[in-house]
Amino acid sequence: MKRIVLVIAAVLGVALLVAVAIAGVLYQREQAFARTPFGKGSVTIDIPPGSGPQKLAHLLAQGGAVSSADQLYTHLHYFRRSAHTKAGEYEFTLPLTPDQVIEKLVRAEVKLHHFTIPEGLRADEIATLIGESGLCTASDFLALARDPAEAHALGIPGKSLEGYLFPDTYSVPKGIGCKGIAQAMHARFLAAYNQAQTHRAANVKLSPADTVTLASIIEKETGLPEDRPHVSCVFHNRLRKHVQLATDPTVVYAILLENDFKWDGNIHKSDLQRPHPYNTYLNIGLPPGPISNPGEAAIEAAVHPMECNDLYFVSRNDHTTVFCPDWKCHDAAVQKWQVEYFKKKH
Repeated sequence: MKRIVLVIAAVLGVALLVAVAIAGVLYQREQAFARTPFGKGSVTIDIPPGSGPQKLAHLLAQGGAVSSADQLYTHLHYFRRSAHTKAGEYEFTLPLTPDQVIEKLVRAEVKLHHFTIPEGLRADEIATLIGESGLCTASDFLALARDPAEAHALGIPGKSLEGYLFPDTYSVPKGIGCKGIAQAMHARFLAAYNQAQTHRAANVKLSPADTVTLASIIEKETGLPEDRPHVSCVFHNRLRKHVQLATDPTVVYAILLENDFKWDGNIHKSDLQRPHPYNTYLNIGLPPGPISNPGEAAIEAAVHPMECNDLYFVSRNDHTTVFCPDWKCHDAAVQKWQVEYFKKKH
């Protein structure tokens, strides 16, 4: 009996030694896996919500971020159980160790997509650029931008997002969607608008909606950035005198509204005479809403115009502007820089 016990003990001892040896080999193998950078180049992998350790390991191995799904699962299961990874689209610049890959998912360092919106574009033009980014279709974004319910939800004093989509460079994750993009652009607008209010001139009494509308006109009428406060002064003087703003960009916007945003590029005499809420050659005061999406400088110019006596301005056709306090001066400038200039061109 004693001999049997000794034999059993010896067998168990050997088995234990074998198990320990195997465990040691597996541990060393796992540690070598964990310490060894893998891969080359750059890979992008989409991790869906609810991906457990096994699915996560499979996706990362299949995508080329790690060398083995089984070894990554073992690493996650035994050594990184507290790692709470986040769903999203990830871009990995390789080589990386498995822990570096995991940490990127823990920190939710998702891949960002970039798009730039220049100052002074309309909502339909912005929609085209966003559509080209692949983040949201142009038609879906434009429908959202023109949805009164969305404008109301964002607290916009109007029936669309026109004027409140801030021009800037944006870096956003893939899954942000049309609504997320619109919210991000509006949030940037609010920050710029609130900053501009800190410089508001004491004699400027425009409402928020009128401020954005005037800023959108200033943006479209300005050839040089430094002219914005001067252009603003002209419009403020006209508003105070209760005379027509007589600005071409509002007429263009009227044409676009009436023709499903199609235009041949020319303003005809009939366009200037056609009754329309946006025709500032016929109507006194500001049009019903913004005609473009202004940047911060135009918004600030709207609330802080320079002091001047000018009532007119005309382009020299080289992005500079001639400002005039009276009709005689303006008529001479028009003759020189519009009539005579274009006669010479032809």
